[in-house]
Amino acid sequence: MNPLQRTLIEKAGHDNGFEHVLAKEAAVVAMASARHQASAVVSVPPGGGFNVLFQSASPALLPELHRTFEGAATNVDSFSVTTVADLALLLRRAASLSQALPSQAAQDFQAEVAGELAKLPASVRGTEVERLVRQRVGQDRFRAAMLDYWGSSCALTNVSIPAVLRASHAKPWADCASDGERLDVFNGFLLCAHLDALFDRFLISFDNAGWMLVSPSISTKDGELLGLAHPLQLRWLAPEHATYLQYHRVRFTRTSNLETRSGQ
Repeated sequence: MNPLQRTLIEKAGHDNGFEHVLAKEAAVVAMASARHQASAVVSVPPGGGFNVLFQSASPALLPELHRTFEGAATNVDSFSVTTVADLALLLRRAASLSQALPSQAAQDFQAEVAGELAKLPASVRGTEVERLVRQRVGQDRFRAAMLDYWGSSCALTNVSIPAVLRASHAKPWADCASDGERLDVFNGFLLCAHLDALFDRFLISFDNAGWMLVSPSISTKDGELLGLAHPLQLRWLAPEHATYLQYHRVRFTRTSNLETRSGQ
């Protein structure tokens, strides 16, 4: 690895979520970040390009990278790219996912809640004030994680206007058994506001292949006006979505049956 290659790799890391160089060995550049638990080891093969080996505390990171960069995968934990731009894209996606995936999101949430509560009188501990702080911080963290995971675009339509995107829970916040469930990036989808409203009220859901299910209580005319007339499918689904989607579909079916009976 020559000095120019090393400089390009370190800059790509610094600009795309791997700002700390851990080691400057002759043949590799090892990089990490204070913002997440993944590390990347980059080398330059004889034929050119870059080989990247990832290590992460989250078992979900590598499967997600394989889905996004299927053609670049050379092994379970390694990828090969040809240009600096490709390297930057791979590192940026790895960093974003590492910050969004469950273990890191939960740790960040606990640290931020502790910081917020430290600013308040000790008398609020265990009160409604603490609950509201935890909920506000958690919802902000969940939205940030969803934006990272879905690349700041609607999971269904690919719309990328931040002001109209909502982080939608499949298993509602109040129904979750733990903060881990509430902050799990697989417990929901990033959706446009009107789709979020429908999903939140169990008027739409998704099957195991990601195809939208529409409640029979939505009339054909309203469905057309809402853009639901044609089949819509999530951009992707991970296996980790399945449990939360199953929970949502049960509520969707129950709501649809109630709406149908009340309309008869």
